[in-house]
Amino acid sequence: MLTKNELERYDRQIIIKGIGEKGQEKLKRAKVFIAGVGGLGCPISIYLATAGVGTIRLVDRDRVELSNLNRQVLHGNEDIGKRKGDSAVEKLKNLNQWVKVEAIAETITEDNVSQLVDGFDLIVDAMDNLPTRYLLNKAAIDKKIPLFHGAVYGFEGRAMTTIPGKTACLWCVYQGRVTQGKFPVIGVAPAVIGCLQATEVIKYIVGIGELLTNCLLIYDGLNLEFTKLAVKRDPNCQHCGHLVQ
Repeated sequence: MLTKNELERYDRQIIIKGIGEKGQEKLKRAKVFIAGVGGLGCPISIYLATAGVGTIRLVDRDRVELSNLNRQVLHGNEDIGKRKGDSAVEKLKNLNQWVKVEAIAETITEDNVSQLVDGFDLIVDAMDNLPTRYLLNKAAIDKKIPLFHGAVYGFEGRAMTTIPGKTACLWCVYQGRVTQGKFPVIGVAPAVIGCLQATEVIKYIVGIGELLTNCLLIYDGLNLEFTKLAVKRDPNCQHCGHLVQ
C-alpha cells in the first residue's frame, strides 16, 4: 500500500501507462541486489532508489579513490578513503528516505555469492571483471532469478538481460573468456549503460515493455549508435544448458 507521500513523490511515473499504483506497489515490494558501487552501480542505484524500489543491497568491498571520481557519481572528494558502499548508502538515503538501502563490504566469491543474493528478486551486474560476472550468472541460474548485465570500455558499452531457462545467459555469450588489466572509461559511458540497466530492472518489475533478452545491445558513444546483436542460448552451455526451456 502506498502512503500519501509516496503517491505524491511518484506521481509522474504512476501516471505512465502500464505502471499506475499497482506497478508502483510492485516497485516498493521489489528487492534488488546490485553487485558493485562503481561507474555502473552508482547510476543504477540512484535511479532505482528514486523510482521507489523498496529494498536495495549493494555489495562492494573497495574504498573510494581519487581516480574513481571521473565516473562514480555517488562519491565525492569528501568520501575518499570511505567504503564505497557506506558512501553510496548515505547519498541514496538522502535521495529517498522511503527505500531500504544496505551495503555489504565483501568480495563476491564462489563461496559467498549464493548467500549474498539469497532472498532477492533480481541481480544487477555492475562489476568490472568477467570472473565475478560468471559467478553472478551461475547464481542467477541456480536460483532462477533474472540477471541484468552491463559493461563499459572507453566511450562504449553493452547491456543484456538474462531470464534463466528462457534466454541466453552470459556464459552463452562470452563462453568463459576473461579479460585482464586496467581499462579506459569516460564517465558518460557507465551513465548511459547504467541507466539502461535500471530501465530494464524497472520494466521487469512492473511487467511492461520489451526486455533486452536474447540480444546484446552495443552502445558506441563516439558515433552515437546503438546496435542490437542477436544471441542464442547454447544448449551445451556450462551454466544454463541443463535448464529446460
